[in-house]
Amino acid sequence: MNKNILRLVAVAALATSLSGCFLTKIVTVPMRVVGAVVSIIPVAGNTANSAIQTAANTVDDIPL
Repeated sequence: MNKNILRLVAVAALATSLSGCFLTKIVTVPMRVVGAVVSIIPVAGNTANSAIQTAANTVDDIPL
């Protein structure tokens, strides 16, 4: 019983400490890395990178 309460308190503390900004960064950082790698491709790379960066910026703007 005591362990369950301790686990519940720990989960609640973690949930409140994770802000929306942190959660969106978990999604957008890999997107930005992929965009940087894709930009190496001749001709289509810059267009794809621009689209990925726009999508990442949109995710960053989500109010969490």
